[in-house]
Amino acid sequence: MASLNVGNLGEYLREQRRAAQLSLRQLADATGVSNPYLSQIERGLRKPSADVLQQVAKALRISAETLYVRAGILDEREREELETRAVILADPSINERQKSVLLQIYDSFRRENGYAPAPGTEADAEVASDTKAGADAEAGADTETAPDTEAAPGTHAGPHVQAGPDADAGKDHDPHS
Repeated sequence: MASLNVGNLGEYLREQRRAAQLSLRQLADATGVSNPYLSQIERGLRKPSADVLQQVAKALRISAETLYVRAGILDEREREELETRAVILADPSINERQKSVLLQIYDSFRRENGYAPAPGTEADAEVASDTKAGADAEAGADTETAPDTEAAPGTHAGPHVQAGPDADAGKDHDPHS
């Protein structure tokens, strides 16, 4: 874990609190965190836990991940990935199955580019992999059949989209000819 930069975090929290036009006492009431403790965080004297940061972020209506990055708890890349996931999951214009498929595709591109999924996101990828085949067929993408694919209960094994730089190369290739 990175070292905590509580001075920078405290200054940022003070700016955000003032922008929200909240006193320390009002923020303390909104978060359930004591007024003196919040004051010490703002002055860089205390290292808040992730739970406290999450409560403060909620009260200030800012991203908890941004506070985690400022506190050194979370890497910037991890924050960006978590925010991307949150936006996908919050989108009311797509259904839950589509969200799962989109997250699984997002993870596959990240893995292809050398990044691992953020901690705690593997379950999303597993759920998405169960529904990906059906979504590929609905999308009408150029597809090829995935060998040895076993369908999850309630789904069917369908076409598999080949992504990446070799996608076009594999379209007309038949290994049996």
